[in-house]
Amino acid sequence: MALKSPRWFAPRWARAANWIAATILLALVVALWLDPGLVIRAEFAKQRIRLGATSHDIIVDNDHRWTYVELAADKPDAPTLVLLHGYTGSKENWYRMARALKGRYRIVIPDLPGWGQSERKDGADYGFVAQSARVAAFLRKPEIAQKRPVVLIGHSMGGGIAALTAARYSNLVARVALLDAAGVRFKDNRFGLDVLAGKNPFGVSDAASLEHYLATVFHNRDARPWAPWPASDLYIAQRKRDAAFEQGVLDKIGRGDERFLPGVEAAYISQPALLLWCREDKVIDASAMALYAARIPQASQVLLEGCGHMSLMERPGEAAEAVAMMIERGAPGDAPPTGELQ
Repeated sequence: MALKSPRWFAPRWARAANWIAATILLALVVALWLDPGLVIRAEFAKQRIRLGATSHDIIVDNDHRWTYVELAADKPDAPTLVLLHGYTGSKENWYRMARALKGRYRIVIPDLPGWGQSERKDGADYGFVAQSARVAAFLRKPEIAQKRPVVLIGHSMGGGIAALTAARYSNLVARVALLDAAGVRFKDNRFGLDVLAGKNPFGVSDAASLEHYLATVFHNRDARPWAPWPASDLYIAQRKRDAAFEQGVLDKIGRGDERFLPGVEAAYISQPALLLWCREDKVIDASAMALYAARIPQASQVLLEGCGHMSLMERPGEAAEAVAMMIERGAPGDAPPTGELQ
């Protein structure tokens, strides 16, 4: 009569598999303990791979190391689109809109110096003027433009930087698009008044302030990025560590002498241009678009309904088509296929 083997006498291959699984799990736990940001970086890497983008690092003018992603164009003579993210943002904010433009253009999306995976230096200036000069140096690198015309697209803080870059370094920028751009004295709203009062309405220190931040920048709740635990806790911890840096940048671009410089110098933008806003923007009020338009009269203007400050994430398809229209036609007054032409 055969005896049944005790459960603990599992086949050798099963015991080996269990040991391997346990070792991998232990390694992951140790890795997360040593580097909590690994979860977020892994998620961003997954998004980049799904987009089909490649990641690169470059040191510009012996200054900062930039991290950027690149998407190839279907045609070798397609323009290069360079996309600049906003305050507290990163290159990943552009991925939805980049997917809508993929193939039609070569796309370069950097983390601006000081933000995301790009280098941050203690005591460095990250205001509009300094960042504009860095962007110009970035565009001069042969591997960025690749002898193609550059379309510079900026959102929020990145829009202010893009405006200043297009005005001051017009030889580097063939066309410019400003999405919900900072840099003008728009109609007072709660966000603007808080900034002028010395506060950081974008500050995140706990779950409640994270919810406030997301509710401020997104009108459409369904458009918010998904951040399951532990990513949400890790993001909060990162934002707490960055609080002093964020406050310093906001002092420059929101309260300092440079805060309205992009709007002032926008009068020197002669290239074909696009201004795009969402009517429900709680950060940069939509009244800002008319202020920019007064200085860039050749710009096409698009006002989208049902979205807030994050037009590039809430309405990526419409924003992408407006950009494509500006590139393909570039003539003042050409209406994009969607949105409300002002």
